[in-house]
Amino acid sequence: MALDLPKLDLSKLKKPDRRTLLIGGGLGAGLVLAWAVWPRTYLPNLTAAPGESLFGAWLKIGSDGHIAVAIPQCEEGQGVFTAMPQIIADELGADWKMVGVEPAPLNPLYANPLAAASLFELAVGGLPQQLQRTHAARAGLMLTGCSTSIRNFEDQLRQAGAAARVLLCKAAARRWGVDWQSCGTAGGFVIHGNQKLGFGDLAGEAADESLPDDLPLRTGEANRLYGQSVPRLDTPSKTDGSANFAADIRLPNMVYASIRQGPTGETELVKLDRAAANQVPGMLAVVTTKKWVAAVAQNWWAAERAIDAMRPRFKTPDNVVNSDTIEAGLTAAFEGEGARIASAGDLRADFKGARLIEAEYRVGLALHATLEPMTCTAAYADGRLTLWLPTQAPGLARAAAARAAGIGEGSVVVHATMAGGSHGAKLEHEVAEQAALLAVKIRRPVQLTWPRGEDFRQDRYRPAAAGRMAAKLDGKGRVTGWLAKIAAPETGRELSRRLLGGDAIVTASLAMPGSGDPSAIAGATPPYAIPNLGVDHHPARIGVPTGYWRSGAHSYTAFFTECFIDELAHVAEQDALTFRMAMLGNEPRLARCLQMAAQLGGWQGGLPGSGQGIACHMFRGSYIAVMAEAHLTADRRVKVERLVAAVDCGRVVNPDLVKQQIEGGLIFGMAAATGASTGFTENVADIRQLAELNLPTLATSPDITVEIIASGSDPGGVSELAVPPAAPAIANALQAATGVRFRRLPLLSDLE
Repeated sequence: MALDLPKLDLSKLKKPDRRTLLIGGGLGAGLVLAWAVWPRTYLPNLTAAPGESLFGAWLKIGSDGHIAVAIPQCEEGQGVFTAMPQIIADELGADWKMVGVEPAPLNPLYANPLAAASLFELAVGGLPQQLQRTHAARAGLMLTGCSTSIRNFEDQLRQAGAAARVLLCKAAARRWGVDWQSCGTAGGFVIHGNQKLGFGDLAGEAADESLPDDLPLRTGEANRLYGQSVPRLDTPSKTDGSANFAADIRLPNMVYASIRQGPTGETELVKLDRAAANQVPGMLAVVTTKKWVAAVAQNWWAAERAIDAMRPRFKTPDNVVNSDTIEAGLTAAFEGEGARIASAGDLRADFKGARLIEAEYRVGLALHATLEPMTCTAAYADGRLTLWLPTQAPGLARAAAARAAGIGEGSVVVHATMAGGSHGAKLEHEVAEQAALLAVKIRRPVQLTWPRGEDFRQDRYRPAAAGRMAAKLDGKGRVTGWLAKIAAPETGRELSRRLLGGDAIVTASLAMPGSGDPSAIAGATPPYAIPNLGVDHHPARIGVPTGYWRSGAHSYTAFFTECFIDELAHVAEQDALTFRMAMLGNEPRLARCLQMAAQLGGWQGGLPGSGQGIACHMFRGSYIAVMAEAHLTADRRVKVERLVAAVDCGRVVNPDLVKQQIEGGLIFGMAAATGASTGFTENVADIRQLAELNLPTLATSPDITVEIIASGSDPGGVSELAVPPAAPAIANALQAATGVRFRRLPLLSDLE
């Protein structure tokens, strides 16, 4: 069923005010309206600078010819500040050198229902598609996540570019006295025969033109930006240091804050030494709540030293969390009845009396470990609060900050900055709440930054999980039955309650009868043609807060599936590649990726001693296969020599961006395979510093080859795609190198 997108009222844009178009009362005021009377058409609130003309909600054109594209997505390194304007510029016929970007304002027009349905699958993913779209718009869910930026916004971006192109052509045609449909655009000019006019010369007149009922989209291959590796727009500012991250914000009379929060579980602040803090030069104030204490000082280092000097003490939670209790929680989950999330055929009949191959796999907690810790700058004056922070959910951050400050959402302005990495961490908004409260309390602009250890201790971790796998092979070595029992926390339910707790639709959805969380076992249904299968979720209580982490549950379900498939191939005495290919008749795109990766990598059949392993995965409309070469060093460390990836992600906007994301995803997945995890001791994460995470360095990173397979299919997700298959490919390579099967992540934990 096609989605009815919230549409711009084009009739009201035929003669727009070129300086500004604002939503009356703001989004916050509108949220109190009943659903039954909510308007289904939204106006843009993008503002134009002097000399700029507005062309709807997505772009502005200046009299000097510059083009500014509004981007509602968080730029966290994945390239949305390039790919999204590239789509508009392609449809517009722009000169790439004249294109720039700016963060979009909060507006339902920029809602991302695809991300909402993926992130909050249990809460809104089961709603009819039209209701998903309506709910996301009405709730103002501007979200970045789950590789949805291009998949959700491509059509809207093309329409926006086409609309501006038509208006420019009409303005030029009016000057020349010709039919606008005989005009074209290229390189920032409207062209008709030998005549041409620059976009800047026409922008003011074009904004007053009217749009036809049907917008013609560009066709043909000439003068196209789509599919070209145009330079990233954010590279120059990141290279010369002019890019503003949240920690770069400087305001008059601004102060700095550091913070300590209690251990995991029910706790509260019980003791601190204020006198010791006052001895630190530059120290200004101490702000406390039941959950945390913050020191405010003339500089951040003084604030951090003051926190250390105070030696804050928190109540010890009643329920103690240690590494062994987390493991026990996973084991205990299998004792309860699981919820069957996916099934096919008659598994009970197939397994009856059969000899089964069984294996159990486990993964530990995974940290986000972004280069940029949680940070937010807040200023409060005259009853209005302004925030600068990197956020994947600016509307949710605004709502949370408003509640913390005790003011209405309409009195809060959020300036979304670029993120120094996120991987899902910046969906959370505790730092916005804390900074808002500090700004209100001390009545001065304040910049709050969590120290590295706090960032690790207060993370919303990728959950620990366990997979008990069972399968049956027939006499010819074919898989006829497959059962995956997965013990994992209900992270999707937890995330929905934490971020959308006040949403009536979400509350009602989470209260509906049923058990299991589909997002907790996402990716567990194998892509292979197996006639009888079952996938069960066993909800686990591990006592640790969990959240979204790059690729979500796919990061561990792919490990379970692809390692177990490898084990089955060994039992069947078949080559691991051939074994997979025989079951991929219904997935030709994935099969082609496997063949390509094997060919590029020089696959030797996974022979003992070869140190080669292979794995594949598909999700978010994309397909990938990874071949790894790895071995154990003399000091029993995992050394990954080479990673080869073949990718089919549909139409590609910018090949360089895709390669960057696949390369980054492979390194990220490798990091999770060899480290990036933490244990727990008495409700506190063991890891304190980046150096303890055994992350890949330039010296230890493997040689990487990425091949993008040409495809005319709709764009699929890319930013998370390479993460899931990296770990199983490496684990399978280690089995080929050593003869030992490693069934736990991080892989190093199997060597201890």
